[in-house]
Amino acid sequence: MTQNTSSTALTDSKQHYYLLDGLRGVAALMVIVYHLFECFPADTWIIGHGYLAVDFFFILSGFVVGYAYDDRWSKSLPKHKRLNVWRFFKRRLIRLHPMVVMGVALGVLAFFLQGGTRWDGTHVAISAVMMAVLLHLFFIPEMPGASSDIRGNGEMFPLNGPHWSLFFEYIGNILYALLLRRLTTKWLTAWVVVMGVAFAAFGVSDIVGYGNIGVGWTLDGMNFWGGLLRMTFPFSCGLLMSRVFKPMKIRGAFWICTFVIVAFLSIPNLGSFNCLYEVACVIVVFPLVVYMAASGTTSDSTSTSLCRFLGDISYPLYAVHYPSMYLFYHYIGYPNTWRTPAETWPWMLALIAGNIMLAYATLHLYDSPLRTRLSKAQK
Repeated sequence: MTQNTSSTALTDSKQHYYLLDGLRGVAALMVIVYHLFECFPADTWIIGHGYLAVDFFFILSGFVVGYAYDDRWSKSLPKHKRLNVWRFFKRRLIRLHPMVVMGVALGVLAFFLQGGTRWDGTHVAISAVMMAVLLHLFFIPEMPGASSDIRGNGEMFPLNGPHWSLFFEYIGNILYALLLRRLTTKWLTAWVVVMGVAFAAFGVSDIVGYGNIGVGWTLDGMNFWGGLLRMTFPFSCGLLMSRVFKPMKIRGAFWICTFVIVAFLSIPNLGSFNCLYEVACVIVVFPLVVYMAASGTTSDSTSTSLCRFLGDISYPLYAVHYPSMYLFYHYIGYPNTWRTPAETWPWMLALIAGNIMLAYATLHLYDSPLRTRLSKAQK
């Protein structure tokens, strides 16, 4: 998941890309709808490719990190404005980790509310839950089948499954600070081409055997390497775009880009062409959407406020929504799934609304105040 481009990330002298904020929020909402249907048979899904929102987030993240930080490393800057690796890491930890902690806390609560058992019904010891908490807080992935794999389906982070993408986001930030920021635009372009070829080869060949590129959420098989490619190519692509970006004139960019994102994420599984379709989305469609959105501007205070709101809640929404999905899956009888979407749609709508309110509340009552205090403390 990408970070919010708030004033804590960008200097006041730089243009703020409100449309990118808005699109990040749209994609986060698509993820929630996808996750609501994920536990039902695939032929009932209305968001057939919702997991590709993660790849879109990585492109946004690379673009925003490059835009916000690329010119902050120069030794010619005053010392208080200049970045070094340690200051960069502290900024990213302050930006990202408070919501990770909140997501873990909600994950523990949800786990015990659903009975404190794995999906197969076996009891989980408190010590195993505490180990899962410790590993999750330090972003150490679970090994499938370990005692602290408390749900029993091999997730990297069984207290809050989607945090696997934040794990790779951290790797992307480390890669940026240690290597990518040092590359000239020429060498960065070569890097992006190589990573793009590797990503395309991995995706189209379907090495993992899922029939899609929805890999990275577990350490089983080739998932880790697939997740690494899912982050490295789009993140690097976004970074390159931030360096070479020259805006073009486009009207209605937000609505056009929103339509494209919703449409491409909603396409159902395409069978033998599915992996090719997904690779094309990541390599061609999503970069174009980011380029168009970065070129556009909001035309009035209402659209600016909407994009700001969507951007503000996007990261909290992504980071804390999944524990409620675990409760929903338990309610419908997962993995046997003895309730259907037709029977549970009021609960789905309530969960969407409830998670938006939860994201808004955690942002303003917990995340923003804590980050403000931490930011002041590190100066």
